[in-house]
Amino acid sequence: MGDSKVETIARLAQWKIDNFGPCSYKKSDPFKLGIWNWYLYIHIFPEPSRISKEHPPVARFILRVSSHTGSSRKFYISPVHERVLRTCDDFVWPVDTTFLGRFIIDVEFLDLRTCPPNGGEARSVWPSDGKLQTVAAQSAIRCMSRMLDEAIHADLTIITADGTLRAHKAVLSASSAVFHGLYSHNGDEKETSTINMEDMTQESCMSLLSYLYGTIKQEDFWNHRLALLGAANKYEIDDLKDACEESLLEDLNFGNVLERLNDAWLYQLHKLKKGCFTYLFDFGSAFNLEIGFHELLAPLYLANDGAFCASYRARLLAIPLSSGAPLARHTPSVLLHQLPSLFAILLLPAACAAQHRGSFSRSQTLGSS
Repeated sequence: MGDSKVETIARLAQWKIDNFGPCSYKKSDPFKLGIWNWYLYIHIFPEPSRISKEHPPVARFILRVSSHTGSSRKFYISPVHERVLRTCDDFVWPVDTTFLGRFIIDVEFLDLRTCPPNGGEARSVWPSDGKLQTVAAQSAIRCMSRMLDEAIHADLTIITADGTLRAHKAVLSASSAVFHGLYSHNGDEKETSTINMEDMTQESCMSLLSYLYGTIKQEDFWNHRLALLGAANKYEIDDLKDACEESLLEDLNFGNVLERLNDAWLYQLHKLKKGCFTYLFDFGSAFNLEIGFHELLAPLYLANDGAFCASYRARLLAIPLSSGAPLARHTPSVLLHQLPSLFAILLLPAACAAQHRGSFSRSQTLGSS
């Protein structure tokens, strides 16, 4: 059907019908306005779809029909209609005339709102700010990337362990209260416009800056997340710290769970600590670790947190030995025979256990027994 196409511009849809006899039936091709596809055949309704079912349109619109008969042209204009349009039966506009020959139907939407599936206030799809926000965000990221890569008007020098980087005080200050404090008070950083970050490599520090400027790549984040976690903790960048914790929790496995537990204690990462406890004890991984008990005890030796140690100690005491009974039910002689190191640290009071930490280095605890 050659005249079934509906043309649209802005909020106006126009359907031109070249020949319409007294017994003819016409239906348009679908056309899109807002987030819905529509049909016209004097009725107007959205195309049946998931989106029109879950978010039916609340439309406010007027219709105009113009008829061309010879040299004369007649207009029929509807009042303003506003209603929810779900199916072809929700709106019909009867026009008391007989259309023969060529005529044009205009539908002008004054507003289109989505009807929430669970009730609530309908929200207009216009103006569509999503695209504008996306374009603006992409433009801002490009500008920030150039500022960092080309050091445009950079006013800060960062000294890392193996080189220097240039950055902007305003960006760092807006991202971290610690950085803001460095440049707000008299000190070496304010006077010399330098900051010493020699606990980070140039590459890991560049990843930190890329995060603060919004241009970090996933691969760089993954490769430097432990260094980024340390920096986020030191400079109180909470959103980065949360992102690092989520990442460390995502790849928790048999080989890194004890190191992750130590990181959780070191940086006070409660979700990661809970995840490590769940992995070790609720899923039984601690029962099958092919490592020495020095490694399993490492968090107790290294931590300086009474509540953490008490919780970890309690979970370890519940581990069943070869007899099947929990560790806490064995006699001291059995424990000393099977697990002398474990017995010594688990049954000592926390204050006494703390005395042993000084002679128990990280290399001992995380090495093989």
